[in-house]
Amino acid sequence: MAAIINAMTVDVEDYFHVSAFADVVSPSDWPSYESRVSANTDRILAILDKAGVQATFFVLGWVAERFPELVRRIHLAGHELASHSYDHGLVYSKTPETFRADLCRARAAIEDAAGVTVRGYRAPSYSITSQSLWALDVLASEGYTYDSSIYPIRHDRYGIPSWERHIHRVERGGRAFWELPGSTVRHFGMNLPIGGGGYFRLLPYWWTRRGIQTVNQVEGKAAIFYLHPWEVDPEQPRLNAGALSRFRHYYNLGETESRLRRLLKEFRFGTVTQVLDHARANTFTSIG
Repeated sequence: MAAIINAMTVDVEDYFHVSAFADVVSPSDWPSYESRVSANTDRILAILDKAGVQATFFVLGWVAERFPELVRRIHLAGHELASHSYDHGLVYSKTPETFRADLCRARAAIEDAAGVTVRGYRAPSYSITSQSLWALDVLASEGYTYDSSIYPIRHDRYGIPSWERHIHRVERGGRAFWELPGSTVRHFGMNLPIGGGGYFRLLPYWWTRRGIQTVNQVEGKAAIFYLHPWEVDPEQPRLNAGALSRFRHYYNLGETESRLRRLLKEFRFGTVTQVLDHARANTFTSIG
């Protein structure tokens, strides 16, 4: 039986785009900040190339408009392109109309940059919650093939704890697409996150390693891992946000790259589409 393929995903945004800094950085001021997204994404591309791994890059439309050559480099390196919204606004702060407009603008920017069709989406900060499930209807009507915007955990900004934990089909308005929730393990009657991002930096490496092992070997499912280009950049400018936001964003930035290299050696990773194709072909990763 072939090893399970896990999804390696990258949310392509700059350090000043993150939701944790939204109260201190206005989108109108983004052009005035030093951009580091191209160099940091190239760093991740080099790491993936050395490991022989293809990934799915969820690109912010704002980034695609300003750095189309970066989007082309990602595509030409053999990786998959998907959308991370245009303006990094939280979905539950939008209306269905403004969400649809954001979706269309982001998709157009990415497709114009690389000449590919965008079929996947991930909401900023996993902000499709129980209050914004209407967004799934919009995604279905816009013809998306997959979404990765729901984290089945309890969190102060996002999460639907009761949501299905593994890859599954979602039907909305007569249309179906794949949902790839953020990866978790079950302990003490609750879902605990092991899918990357801040959890990869804030918690010991063994937590992620053991969590993915559990999902793969015990549950027979694929894990969904994510990170951001700014997470491999310990030299990035420091912003004057609240203490909790600074801790979540800056802690252990110097550890991300070495941990990522180790993770790529210890598990099998691929794009979202590769994971979905593998899941369809193997009964041990049955989804539905």
